[in-house]
Amino acid sequence: MKKFNVAILGATGAVGREMLKVLEERDFPIGELRLLASSRSVGKLIEFKGEKIAVAEACPTAFEGMDIVLGASTNAVAKELAPHIVKAGAVFVDNSSAFRMDPEVPLIVPEINGDDVKNNKGIISNPNCSTIITLVAVNAINQLSPIRSMVASTYQAVSGAGAAGPVELEAQTKALAEGKPIVCETFPYQIAANLIPQIGGFNDDGYTTEEMKMQNEGRKIMHLPELTVSCTCVRVPVVRSHSIMATVKTVDKLTVEQVKDAIAKAPGCVLVDNPAEKKYPMPLDTSDQDLVFVGRIREDLTDDHGIVLWCCGDQVRKGAATNAIQIAELLTK
Repeated sequence: MKKFNVAILGATGAVGREMLKVLEERDFPIGELRLLASSRSVGKLIEFKGEKIAVAEACPTAFEGMDIVLGASTNAVAKELAPHIVKAGAVFVDNSSAFRMDPEVPLIVPEINGDDVKNNKGIISNPNCSTIITLVAVNAINQLSPIRSMVASTYQAVSGAGAAGPVELEAQTKALAEGKPIVCETFPYQIAANLIPQIGGFNDDGYTTEEMKMQNEGRKIMHLPELTVSCTCVRVPVVRSHSIMATVKTVDKLTVEQVKDAIAKAPGCVLVDNPAEKKYPMPLDTSDQDLVFVGRIREDLTDDHGIVLWCCGDQVRKGAATNAIQIAELLTK
C-alpha cells in the first residue's frame, strides 16, 4: 500500500491531538509524520503508535516533502502558511474557517459531497462542527427531496470552545458546590448551571457568526444555493458532543416513515428513535466516536412539508478531527 507523508499543523491542541488518535485508530497509511506547532512547543514529545515524535516549529519551510497537511490551527496561522503548504506540493486540509467560503476551495463532508475533493487546488476546508453534525443528519432527507429551508437550534458543548472550556465548567461547578466566587474567563458569563445564547459576534440582523455558518456552509456542501436557515446557537454546560434540533422543510411532502428509513440507511448516521422506550440521542452516548445519532423524528405541525428531528455528534471527532482525516482518506484514493 502506498504511504503518505502527513503533517499536523497545530499538533499540540485539542483537535490536533484528536487527529493523532484518529489517524492511529483508522490505520492511515503514513510514511513520515511531522508534528508542527508554535515555537513554544518545539521539542515537546508526543506519542504516536508507541513512538515519541518531537514537535517542530510551524514555519514556511516546514512542509517540504509532505503530501497532506492537516490543519488544526487558528485562522491567522492557516492564512499565513497556506501558500507555503501549496507551494511545497502538499494538500492542506484545513479545520479553520479561513477558506470555507472561498469559491476556489472545496468544503467537504465526505458522506455528502466527497467527490468535490477532485476540485481542490491545494486547499480543502473542513466545515464548522455543528454544520457537519447537522448536515450528516439531514442529508438523507435532502436525497429524498431537496431541502428548501431549515430552522435549527444548536446546544454546543463547552469543549467546542477549546481545552479551556471543560476546565472552566469544572472549576465553576466546584465553586458553586463550595459557595466560592465564580470566575469567568473562557465564557462571558457563568456556564455552570446556565445557558449562554451567543456563540460568535452579532451581525446587523441579530444573528451571530456561528449561526450564519449553518446556512452559508450548508448551501455550499449540499449544493443548495437557495437554502435558507434560521439558526440559534447556545452554549450549554455539557463537556462533549453537540446537540441540534432541526426543522427541515422540503420541496415534496415526506412521511416520518420515509425519513426514518432513509436516515437508518444513511452513511455516518445511527437511528435512535423509540420514544415509547425513551430511546433518543444524547451527548453522553455520542462522545468519543464518529457517528451522528438521529431521533425524535416527527411531523412539523406548522408546515405539512416539514420534518422535525434531534441529533447529537462528537464535535471534536466527526465535527473536526475525523472529518478532516476522512477527507485525507479520499485524497489517498
